[in-house]
Amino acid sequence: MRIVLIGNYPPDRQESMERFAQMLNCGFNNAGIKTSIWRPTVFFAAKANSTTKGLGKWLGYLDKWVLFPMVLNWKLLRGFGSKDNVHFHICDHSNAPYLKHLPASRTAITCHDVLAIRGALGHSDAFCEASAFGKILQKWILANLNKSTRLAAVSRLTLKQLQDLSPSYDTGLKEWRVIHNAFNDDFRPLSKQEADPLLQRAGVSGSSPYLLHVGSSLPRKNRKMLLDMVHAAGSNWMGKIVFAGQAIDAELKEHAAKLGLSDRVISVLKPDHQSLLALYSQCYAFVFPSFSEGFGWPVIEAQACGAPVIASDVEPMSEVSGGAALHANPHDARAFADALIRLGDKDYREKLIKGGLENGNRFKPMHMVNAYLELLSLKEYTGYATQSI
Repeated sequence: MRIVLIGNYPPDRQESMERFAQMLNCGFNNAGIKTSIWRPTVFFAAKANSTTKGLGKWLGYLDKWVLFPMVLNWKLLRGFGSKDNVHFHICDHSNAPYLKHLPASRTAITCHDVLAIRGALGHSDAFCEASAFGKILQKWILANLNKSTRLAAVSRLTLKQLQDLSPSYDTGLKEWRVIHNAFNDDFRPLSKQEADPLLQRAGVSGSSPYLLHVGSSLPRKNRKMLLDMVHAAGSNWMGKIVFAGQAIDAELKEHAAKLGLSDRVISVLKPDHQSLLALYSQCYAFVFPSFSEGFGWPVIEAQACGAPVIASDVEPMSEVSGGAALHANPHDARAFADALIRLGDKDYREKLIKGGLENGNRFKPMHMVNAYLELLSLKEYTGYATQSI
């Protein structure tokens, strides 16, 4: 038995998708299945400085959408993958056009979200704008995604949204199901003694309480809410606000200055994993006010590190949090501030933290990998002994 994972184009540096592919690779190996990861060949864009803009972007498209399909066809013509004991899994739905080059009955794909697709189709609640070419690209991805026979959506919301966009969807002909993402690394609480040196190195004082946000500056991440909720809380919250991940943009800086919060804002650029554990473990609360998500990995990461979570009340937030988080309207700063103040109740805070730690049991890699083996009709390999990922 062998499973070929179709990974993403290396120059695009999509780190979360690479971790997802490696997690599946490790899990299938633990189940006793040989695996390999095929990625689009870097040829036309080999000397490009970037494949996300300018000429490099178009050269990358040649590698991804012209050259790699030719490579797939050549490999299948040579006999690799033509046998029934070889299965394929496309790790990222944005690579759905590769489906037509692989055997349908032995190929599955993961849909992590349909935000870009819905944005391209004019759904404003996706908070994902698309360029003219982006609209064409996303419609092409959707057309191919709808043809998939075996599909895993990472949340109930993502599956429902995809079904709504698939007029030909038929439960009798397609095996589409929800398979939640698992932790893609080791997330655990760090003691104050362990965390303090890491926090100091990141420019965060361990003596001052702070709210934490982890992620990018995309509009749908709604980072501005952390400023608005602190302003609404007034003297009830006098701690810091830490944005970890992408740099704070000019608009966010301007808004902080307008609210008189500039001296309370800290930016931690792309923290390494240990620093991230420290940030999660010692924050007063992790705040995730996104307008739209396909899954929401940071919610369970924070819970696994013992942080109380305040997140949006839009799905799939409560599905992922397991109800062990405070949820509020992402447009309502007062509601987020009230949730923050509620964490001042020590007993309630401890109850929330305990529930979050227990919720993490649902997202162990073993559960996810077994579900993928069942999706690929490889049930005889489920129940394997797990190893650290």
